[in-house]
Amino acid sequence: MSKKYYIQKFPFVVLTTDGKLIEEHFGKASDQNSQISIARMIAPPYWSEPFQIPEFDEYTYIIRGKKQITIEGEKVILEAGQSIKVERNTRIQYANPFDKECEYIAICLPAFTLEAVHRDDERTI
Repeated sequence: MSKKYYIQKFPFVVLTTDGKLIEEHFGKASDQNSQISIARMIAPPYWSEPFQIPEFDEYTYIIRGKKQITIEGEKVILEAGQSIKVERNTRIQYANPFDKECEYIAICLPAFTLEAVHRDDERTI
């Protein structure tokens, strides 16, 4: 009889060039799951990423620190203990313009992929 659970002890660590830590516990990179991705992130102070229009819903829960999300031109600041759902096909930018790092959990439905995130710096004009 096989177990009906799996404990993730070794999340996939995504190599980044911007100082952000990404540990994907479940998703395309870690266990080939295309339905959901769950990742722990640590965004360093003064970090930001390009605007994007992802093909997935994204849920974010802030563990510590603060995170700024620009959602179709509106700036929203989340603090520890707060969460948000941003619907797919919404133009957003994630940033940490503050002087302390921000730790959070991100959940994407369906799973995050580079092909589905559509960042501004990856588009051809």
